Amino acid sequence: MKEVSKSRSIIIGSIICCLLIIIDQATKLMAVKFLKDGEPFELIKNVFVLRYLENNGAAFSLLAGKQIFFLIITIILILVFGFIFVKLPMTDRMKYLRYICVFLEAGAIGNLIDRIRLNYVIDFFYIKLINFPTFNVADIYITVSMFIFILLIMFYYKEEEFESFIKG
Repeated sequence: MKEVSKSRSIIIGSIICCLLIIIDQATKLMAVKFLKDGEPFELIKNVFVLRYLENNGAAFSLLAGKQIFFLIITIILILVFGFIFVKLPMTDRMKYLRYICVFLEAGAIGNLIDRIRLNYVIDFFYIKLINFPTFNVADIYITVSMFIFILLIMFYYKEEEFESFIKG
């Protein structure tokens, strides 16, 4: 299996993470500029809406107002994703898990920036058709990454591939 330089992988991963965070923060700034204090904008009638929401909880505003809890959990998760990224074998086969770590980091940091700066997270995508919780780009990074992670663990990776990682 082809090995990738660990330092090169970390640099590329960091650059991608920064770009993803910039995209997330730019979309949130656009939501503030164009949606805050305005009417929701229906992209697809009765299906997909852009609407501004200040969320001081998690999905469905669960644990609303528990900002210290979210800060602590997010920082722990950022450290865990970073640790996993660095500890994963630097092989082509493990690149998908490294990408997942980068997207999870970017999503967590994107929402953490909002929580620290604003004391809430800016959400603006709303799927009206199914009354899905309003979400943002960082949430997409996290949700899609976790979905792909589950698929990879179920169908792509074998348990023995993680034995050396788990044993340290």
